[in-house]
Formats: sequence, C-alpha cells, structure tokens
Amino acid sequence: MRQWKGLVLSVALVGLGVGVLAASLIDTLWSSPWAPLASTAALWVGMLVPVVYAFTRGRPAGLLRFRGTDLIWGLALGIALRVLQGWVTDADAQPFPTGPLVEGRLAPTWLLTDAIPSGLIAPVVEEFFFRTVVLVAVYSLLRRAAGSFAAALGAVLVSTATFILIHAIDGSLPLTESISLGAVGLVCSLLVVLTGRIWGAVLVHIVYNTSMLLLIAAGSALSGP
Repeated sequence: MRQWKGLVLSVALVGLGVGVLAASLIDTLWSSPWAPLASTAALWVGMLVPVVYAFTRGRPAGLLRFRGTDLIWGLALGIALRVLQGWVTDADAQPFPTGPLVEGRLAPTWLLTDAIPSGLIAPVVEEFFFRTVVLVAVYSLLRRAAGSFAAALGAVLVSTATFILIHAIDGSLPLTESISLGAVGLVCSLLVVLTGRIWGAVLVHIVYNTSMLLLIAAGSALSGP
C-alpha cells in the first residue's frame, strides 16, 4: 500500500477547488429549480474523484471495517449533535422548521432534491472526503516529523476546518451554524482517529442530517391546511 500523503492531499484540494468552481458556474449560469441540486452534484464529483484516486493507491488498514459499536456511536452522537445544534441556534423559537410547501404540503420534488441528497448522499460523500482522504493524508504527512499525537491533532483540525469552509463557500453561513458544523466535523474526525474506522462518522452524519429532515417533515405537516 502506498500511503496517502502529499500527492493525495494535493489531488483532494484540486478536486475540491474544481468542484467548487463547477458548482459556482452552474449556480450562476443555469436558472432552473434543479440548479441547486446540479451544483451540489458537481461539488460531490469534485470530492469523489480524489476519494477514488486515494483508494486506487491503497486502503488504510481497518478503515472500512464495520463494528456494532459504530451504529451505537452513530445514533447517540448524531442525536446529541442535533440537540446541541438546536440549543446553539435557539431552536425553541421554531421547534419545527418547514420545507418548501405547495398547497400546504411539502413540494413533490422535496424527496429527490433535498431529503435523499442531504440525508444519505451528502454524509457519505463528505465523510469519505474529509474524514478519510483529508484526515488520513494530513496525519500520514505529519506523523513522522511531529509524532502521532500532534499529527492526529493537526489532521482533526484541518479536516474540521475544511469541512466548515466548504459549507461557508457562498459566505452565507451564520456563526451559530458554523459552531454546529464545527462540532459535527470535530466529533466525526475524533471518532475516526480513535476507532480507526469510518462508518461511525458516516452514521453520525446521517443521523444528524436525517433528524433535521424529520423535523422539517413534521413542521411542514403541522403547518399544513
């Protein structure tokens, strides 16, 4: 196995940059209800290319192994992070957010344009990019020079910081949302570092996103006619 170091990290950053550029062009040039989903898909492709490239070079031992404790961590930490997000953003003012409504109900396209992409695809793509490629590459790059602890700390910080930045790319991310995303990135990064596995982090992210989708569905139903 060839380690994921500087070359893999460079490919990841280039892929991310190309994805951001493509997403921005789609948002700017295409006026369509499907433009947001298409721009997000372009960003995902920019993330997936480095993931595929990294795994063609090798696979860190145990990274893709699944254990029952991953499911427990995913459920517990995902729900805890959603509670934290509600507390940070003062969700008591609006306990049930709503989605795009058509005649008092969620838009028919909501499942395809929001629920599935946000609840399933985004967590998998983002975790494999930020918590496998970026985190492992930075750790491998720093470990020999800085030691395991410092390398792990640096990898966690870089992975979390880039995770926040990519969500703030359009400059519209409020401070409270940045804190919530930072908590998600930090918890998922630490989970990978401490367990050596990725699926716990993926499940945390899925539970975190899906819990919001359930609140949106509930809020939309309650606000209906």
